[in-house]
Amino acid sequence: MAAPSILESIFLKRSQQKRKTSPLNFKKRLFVLTDTRITYYEYDFDKGRRGSKKGSVDLEKVMCVESVEPEENPPLERQIPNKDEFTDTTEQIAIIERFPYPFQIVYDDGPLYVFAPTEDLRKRWIHQIKHVIRFNSDLAQKYHPCFHQDGQYLCCAQTAKNAMGCHLLQSANGIPKSERSQRRSRKPLPLLPETSKPLPPTPSTGPRKVVAMYDFTPMNAQDLPLYKGEEYLLLDEDSGQPWLRARDKNGKEGYIPGNYVTEAQDPLEIYEWYSKNMTRSQAEQLLRAEDKEGGFIVRDSSKPGKYTVSVYAKSSGEGIIRHYVVCETPNNQYYLAEKHLYSSIPELITYHQHNAAGLISRLKYPVCSMRKCAPSTAGLGYGSWEIDPKDLTFLKDLGDGQFGLVKYGKWRGQHEVAIKMIKEGSMSEDEFIDEAKCMMKLSHQNLVQLYGVCTKQRPIFIITEYLSKGCLLAYLKDQRGRVSQGDLLSMCSDVCAAMTYLESKQYLHRDLAARNCLVDSDGTVKVSDFGLSRYVLDDEYTSSLGSKFPVRWSPPEVLLYCRFSSKSDVWAFGVLMWEVFSLGKMPYERFSNNEIADQIIRGVRLYRPQLASDRVYNIMNSCWAEKADDRPAFRNLHCNILDVLEEM
Repeated sequence: MAAPSILESIFLKRSQQKRKTSPLNFKKRLFVLTDTRITYYEYDFDKGRRGSKKGSVDLEKVMCVESVEPEENPPLERQIPNKDEFTDTTEQIAIIERFPYPFQIVYDDGPLYVFAPTEDLRKRWIHQIKHVIRFNSDLAQKYHPCFHQDGQYLCCAQTAKNAMGCHLLQSANGIPKSERSQRRSRKPLPLLPETSKPLPPTPSTGPRKVVAMYDFTPMNAQDLPLYKGEEYLLLDEDSGQPWLRARDKNGKEGYIPGNYVTEAQDPLEIYEWYSKNMTRSQAEQLLRAEDKEGGFIVRDSSKPGKYTVSVYAKSSGEGIIRHYVVCETPNNQYYLAEKHLYSSIPELITYHQHNAAGLISRLKYPVCSMRKCAPSTAGLGYGSWEIDPKDLTFLKDLGDGQFGLVKYGKWRGQHEVAIKMIKEGSMSEDEFIDEAKCMMKLSHQNLVQLYGVCTKQRPIFIITEYLSKGCLLAYLKDQRGRVSQGDLLSMCSDVCAAMTYLESKQYLHRDLAARNCLVDSDGTVKVSDFGLSRYVLDDEYTSSLGSKFPVRWSPPEVLLYCRFSSKSDVWAFGVLMWEVFSLGKMPYERFSNNEIADQIIRGVRLYRPQLASDRVYNIMNSCWAEKADDRPAFRNLHCNILDVLEEM
């Protein structure tokens, strides 16, 4: 049964121009608002009924809805009419054909521009949409008051459609933070009629259920064991924390790692056929390596919130691969090649494991990668940030790092760790120790996890996750001639995913480079040493102002003014991409540090590596815009990289 509509109106819709060559056009569409999405349709004005569906926006992805300042010289249909000028009926009808009141619905694809015929109708739609999205987790703090037109925003000249807004909202979409924080469920509440009465308090929903994706053995007395596939009740309100207080089916309570569990409703992560962060090229590589008829992988699509089933079959002795997007009906049912509808994706996969039903093969053999191993925890047990050095066993030297000797060892004889022994005089130790607790809370599959510190003796130790294949820079040089372009771009995607996470936490790296990334046993790249450059006391990169930074990875504003931001990290990421596609060459290899600073300020940029396609080099080059505001955010960079990977 279709969701009931809250509002239905005829609006003028501006094309979103997802391709740069697409002409700008405006079409009348019937817009329908429900409590989960906005859908727009063709409309037959002669027969007075809706036509075919032309598109929709999931409301949980909406970040902002606001009015837009009108164009300077709009055509007649988008001009505000002066009713005093009209005298006859024909001209009065013409007023109805005008749509002079624009507003914008901003979601992950950028802004959708809609034109309403009256100011009252525009206000009503903005009010109702804001009401439905008020509990969304990604509500914008800033917005663009003017149109994105001719490749840039007219208000601030930023080029990327997903660029952060330039005007501050009084509060996120007009909703006070205190109200937004009262509710944790993602499911929107039904819309209430407009009224001056205050809303009743939101009833408590009680503890939420989660399912364990991995087994977990407690590391200290406060931890609670996890068993894969079993349900647990969360007792913490904020599920975004690295450690969560939970209760098992026997009533026992304790702390569990937040990245080991997922929501109980349709938890795809517990199935061996699901690979959350796998790209198209990685899926094809795995399926060909297995070379089994009916091999399949379910993975996230390049479009947020969508899934793809990649299937391998043999035809005339040769392996072929097809990729099927999981489709969803308006009634929230799922299907693949043919409309065999199921209420969940696991049920859909189970059906196709027994029936091809339009696929090149039935789904016979789930293919998974080594990344199904349990991820690192944020610390060695809940609250354990100061580590007893007696629990450490030193097994071998890994080499000299920026701060001193790095060793491979084990914690309590079972957990592999890397131990950085900080050379005295190389780090501002007290400042770092104060920051260490905050750094431990940063947890992402593409960040090298900080486990804790040993500060009761000198030298102090920094204990981190151990990655067996070592430094990315050395790995690139060792792999020359043995990696594909898809592999190289996947490495960049891993780094960009980590930086997107750091950016969301408003955390700067300041020294992003291939030498500060590590490679895991399954080829996953993880970013290391984030934020540590702030505590360096002796570094070869010193500016005239006394600040330390790596010149070859630094943008003009850092070289000139020592001005660091997430956009200076974006510049460094572009240089890291260049390192990856040149297989470990030194950036600006023919110049000294002093010469490089002069060259960069004059506008000289790194050349295109032989292994980088034009599209890949364009992504790199976008990171090196002279003005920091012209560089894309990491989130947008990651989307661009995934788009290229999906087409490889």
